[in-house]
Amino acid sequence: MSGGPPRFSSRLHVPPSVRKPPWLLQRRQIQLESTVGASVWSDFSFKDRLKESGITFRNRITDDSGKRYLPIHYDHGCGLAAADIDGDSFLDLYLVNQSGGNELWRNLGEGRFANWTTPGLALVDRISVSASFADIDNDGDPDLYVTAVRDGNVLFENDGRGGFTDIGIGSGIDYRGHSSAAVFFDYDRDGLLDLLLCNVGDYTREQAVVSSVGLPYYPGRENAFSLHLEPGRGEKSALFKNQGDNRFVDVSQSMGLEDASWTGDASAVDINADGWQDLYVLNMHGSDQYYENDRGRRFVRKTQEFFPRTPWGSMGIQVFDWDSDGLLDLYITDMHSDMSKGVEWNREKEKAEVEYTEDFLQTGGMSIFGNAFYRNLGDGRFEEISDRIGAETYWPWGLSTGDLNADGYEDAFITASMNYPFRYGVNSLLLNDQGRRFVDREFVLGVEPRRGGRTSTSFFELDCSRADMGHKDCRGQSGTVEVYGALGSRSSLVCDLDGDGDLDIVTNDFNSEPMVLISDLNERKPVLRYLKVDLVGRRSNRSGLGAIVQVKSGGRTYTQLRDGRSGYLSQSLLPLYFGLGEADSVEQVEVRWPSGTHQTLSRPIPANQLLLVEEPL
Repeated sequence: MSGGPPRFSSRLHVPPSVRKPPWLLQRRQIQLESTVGASVWSDFSFKDRLKESGITFRNRITDDSGKRYLPIHYDHGCGLAAADIDGDSFLDLYLVNQSGGNELWRNLGEGRFANWTTPGLALVDRISVSASFADIDNDGDPDLYVTAVRDGNVLFENDGRGGFTDIGIGSGIDYRGHSSAAVFFDYDRDGLLDLLLCNVGDYTREQAVVSSVGLPYYPGRENAFSLHLEPGRGEKSALFKNQGDNRFVDVSQSMGLEDASWTGDASAVDINADGWQDLYVLNMHGSDQYYENDRGRRFVRKTQEFFPRTPWGSMGIQVFDWDSDGLLDLYITDMHSDMSKGVEWNREKEKAEVEYTEDFLQTGGMSIFGNAFYRNLGDGRFEEISDRIGAETYWPWGLSTGDLNADGYEDAFITASMNYPFRYGVNSLLLNDQGRRFVDREFVLGVEPRRGGRTSTSFFELDCSRADMGHKDCRGQSGTVEVYGALGSRSSLVCDLDGDGDLDIVTNDFNSEPMVLISDLNERKPVLRYLKVDLVGRRSNRSGLGAIVQVKSGGRTYTQLRDGRSGYLSQSLLPLYFGLGEADSVEQVEVRWPSGTHQTLSRPIPANQLLLVEEPL
């Protein structure tokens, strides 16, 4: 029996190479050969367990990234955040969408999830961008903040059982504009989490239209990629002080923080080690900015003193102790520099050769055209060493770090690609070779190629015999055509998703389903030793965001910042994970709380457990 006529006359891959990139196997072979004699341990792998997880979420885009393609900021994608929303000790996931609604997935254990989305949480009436879990009222459960394009950001209060109530109206942070990441931190050390809201710029038109899939969106301005040159198009980021009782007030002007950069993300970190959290603010169209916190009284811009040269098109940032010297380093990914000129796959580890003029760049020749890695030398001094250590990648977006092989050194996972109508780009997994360099291992560890060898996904449909005859992809085509573009990830997070003692990776892919990359390290590593640390603030904010934790074990000291940053456009509440090598216990744990309290636990602590540290009153 016939199943009826085929839905499509043909399938079209744009460009044709995304169907089966000719260089992918060659790149894989080169990377496999590079493991011979390597000192970094990589005898484990990841497998995409999306089907087994039960997660059915699919990211859907606006027409500006597909059928009506424009080089506009919609292609920056959406966030992905994790937290234990109901107190059952399992990490739950909130995945953000542009079209069709966000979804909350409750962790049932052992890598299985159930859809926990309510109509209110889905926010189907707006184009969402980022998500942040933060305990804004210090009641012991994670609240949720979601940013959006034009239709207003939303604050949800958690009832402690995983039920969320929209309390955005009246909160003071229901901002309407072109928001991106939301960074919660306590700038004045009063024990309440404040908010830095990153805003990009006015890149859309004011009137919404209905997309090809029947959902409203705001079309982008034709020259969106150069709008940073137009006065008045920038949209200042905003600093909101938490006044308690779920109320925030904008203190940007009084605190001297009026940044009009085209900002997608930022990080709160104590750069000058004075006990007060400073801000490193990214700029996707120019120089980044560093603001020093003057003891909670004001922020002072001191970029040139600390970071005279920064990436020109910054997207993601992570703060971590790369070389285990007790000092926090900064790793920043630069996406927009790579858009100046396309390169072949074998040149992706090089800095970009930009063809933009200074009239477009407007940074006075002080830009880095690619990723930056600032190694902390102490005493407020930083050295940019990205090329020396292999930190350059191509088309990078989100950046997550974690000790994926539990050897005591934090590794990096970087989402990448440009999707339709560009060629395929790989996600990067960089293993940390004992603080000496990063080594590329995405093919070795099963991250690339993707599940089933897929490199493309369906982007849109065309009626090339009638309505869409004038579309550029209808040339030489007739009938109904399904257009495929490159697969690509945007946001990611690294956490122990299935509770087996090793770190897994979850992504939010662009116009596709996520990847749930489960590690088999616990099965493959002869001796797996780790310590998870969670914090309960008393004088500090309840989650201890901003705390620095040092773990001493086996003659080594491991240092981590609890900032909730994992990936791009997201903030999560995750336990800190310390790989311990082969040490079977920890001698000492020291916590420098945001309040200024120093706490030391000096007793043998067995490995392979979750340690809960409560701040003394």
